[in-house]
Amino acid sequence: MTSPTALEQEPRQVFAPTLREVMLRPRWLALLAFSLVVAGVLAWLGQWQLGRAIDSSPPAPGQTEVVRPLADVAQPGAYLPEPLVGQRVEASGRWIADDFLIVSSRYNDDVEGYWVTGQLRLDGVATPTSIAVAAGWTRDAASAQAAVDALRAQVQADPDAVVTLTGRLIADEGPGRAPSGVDPQTMTRMSPAVLLGRWHDIEGVSVYRPYLASQSAIGPLDAIDSPAPDERSHINWLNIFYAAEWAIFAGFALYLWYRLARDAWEKEVEDLEDEQSEALAAGSAESRD
Repeated sequence: MTSPTALEQEPRQVFAPTLREVMLRPRWLALLAFSLVVAGVLAWLGQWQLGRAIDSSPPAPGQTEVVRPLADVAQPGAYLPEPLVGQRVEASGRWIADDFLIVSSRYNDDVEGYWVTGQLRLDGVATPTSIAVAAGWTRDAASAQAAVDALRAQVQADPDAVVTLTGRLIADEGPGRAPSGVDPQTMTRMSPAVLLGRWHDIEGVSVYRPYLASQSAIGPLDAIDSPAPDERSHINWLNIFYAAEWAIFAGFALYLWYRLARDAWEKEVEDLEDEQSEALAAGSAESRD
């Protein structure tokens, strides 16, 4: 018969909590609520990106080929929205004689050559406004310089002559560094911002960020090859990728809560098993004594 003293010394068995019991504790319920809020915000961001991925009002096919007044398409100093890149526009104004400049590394039908560019001071606007114009293409630098001289002489002979141009509105290509071994003033990219730094008579003048690529040759130049832009897809795959990323982050927020709760449960079970093992070992040692 077991003595009362032996019963008192026998370790009391304690059952480990289940994972569900741990998850239902106030601490983990509060953390779950926080994780749900975070996941909800991330899911909303994913939905917002998805809404931006599908263009609900895409431009009509062939819209870029309809000639529109420049002022109806873009404003001075404003960036050109992507659907309007390549839009055919019409503009009237007068040339500034000293601002015909050459841009190299321009291609016509895969043939490398040069563009002659000019500053067109627009007519019929309240504030003095200019737009950079790619006037035409030529195969070699000597021909480009000859065209510059001819255009300057023509404008100097009649500086108030108003010209009307039709061309495509193209976004600024940004500044570029001249190749090594050539004149550092050489321009290889069509950038109105760079041209502005070399223009004359620009005090108080507003300038368009995009430039106009004339569709008819001006002076002794060849016409610039400027085909219609490709029709844009109505789906922006980059935004869809971002939406998928936000969905993954939302799922990870919930998984992180589950993983933390499970780690806490496993540690609690492990500590309890260690305590019971130590208690059994201590009881066995006392019984041997």
